[in-house]
Amino acid sequence: MTILVAYVPRPEGQAALDKGIEIATRRNEPLVVVNASPGGTKIDPSAIDVVDVERVERLLKNSGLNAELKQFVRGKSAVEEIESLVESLHVSVLVIGLRKRSPVGKLIMGSVAQEILLTVPCPILAVKA
Repeated sequence: MTILVAYVPRPEGQAALDKGIEIATRRNEPLVVVNASPGGTKIDPSAIDVVDVERVERLLKNSGLNAELKQFVRGKSAVEEIESLVESLHVSVLVIGLRKRSPVGKLIMGSVAQEILLTVPCPILAVKA
């Protein structure tokens, strides 16, 4: 079994990463951190840059876990990449981060988070930043 963290370079992504490391350490399970973007000509704010890749990889190395970072920019949506990893890695729990929202904003969750919660067939832990 593997802990999977859906990472974005924002506070909610860091919260998910921190919680994923905590769970993987407690359960003694491998940890896979994924950052996925469809790519294309637009700059995607959910894609991590070289500096953040190095920071996340250093954090994973220092955790002492069997951990790796996967970054995909190959035309698939983030949800498709996550669904594929859930199937291939036998994920015990997927950790995602959610933004804090106003009372009205809580009625409408982020589209990626909502799609993950509705389609991914494994336990999901949603954490706030």
